[in-house]
Amino acid sequence: MTELRKKMTDELVRRNYSEGTVRSYLRSVQEFARYFNRAPHQLGLEQVREYTAYLFQTRKLSSSSVSQQLAALRFFYVKTFRRGWTVEDTPYPKKEHRLPLILSVEEVSRVIDAADSLIHRTLLMTAYGTGARRAEIANLQIADVDKSMMRIHIRAGKGGKNREVPLSPTLYEELRQHYRRLKRKPQVWLFPGGMHHTSNDPISDKVVWHACRNAAERVGLRKIVHPHTLRHCFATHLYDAGTDICTIQKLLGHYDLKETIRYIHLSHRHLKALVNPLDQLPQFIRKTTS
Repeated sequence: MTELRKKMTDELVRRNYSEGTVRSYLRSVQEFARYFNRAPHQLGLEQVREYTAYLFQTRKLSSSSVSQQLAALRFFYVKTFRRGWTVEDTPYPKKEHRLPLILSVEEVSRVIDAADSLIHRTLLMTAYGTGARRAEIANLQIADVDKSMMRIHIRAGKGGKNREVPLSPTLYEELRQHYRRLKRKPQVWLFPGGMHHTSNDPISDKVVWHACRNAAERVGLRKIVHPHTLRHCFATHLYDAGTDICTIQKLLGHYDLKETIRYIHLSHRHLKALVNPLDQLPQFIRKTTS
């Protein structure tokens, strides 16, 4: 590890960024430097602007993905390298307001059933049954599963916040069977990594990602499905079942209610309750005959 990389890592850890964000930021700065084949501290805002155009035009990244790359570079120059940076010099891309993809309950069931291994099935059930992010799932500890209160404790989620989510009896039984299947009983992590899941470290969050994508492909869904899709489904299906939006906000760990309100627009219950203006036209409108 270079001195500059270590300095950035230490700065990220000091500010309590999640492990996933630390890896993402370091990777973004590394890719930026590799593109110009120069050390990042030798590059400046002119190269940042050129790189931004490359991300859009050549790599065809979305505005949110480019914004994440810029956030990493901004952290490196401002917090680590102590160099000036203004939004006017490198403005963030205009946000795309897209509604997330939602699967039906039947489609979620098919994806879970298509898991290519038992542990992948358990990961998918955990994702859908808790609404947790993939990094949160990967870092679940055995102690986080509270049978007496039928809750799961999500530690240090996005923004370093903890939260509680209900533990469904179905998920509890699945997790119990998962633990019994493990050859070496883990002491800390619910989903230990390594070959045969015997490591003292947790699985990578990429395992959760691949479990979801592989299952969706096996089902034959043409939709792009990833773990966050199951999180969106968890929220939307809760709302469809009558759960109030403030409760869903707490379960997802959203800081701003605006993040949660979008699920109302995706709700089948919400859409079904709407009265179509066509149906309000006078009944005397002449009906066509076949």
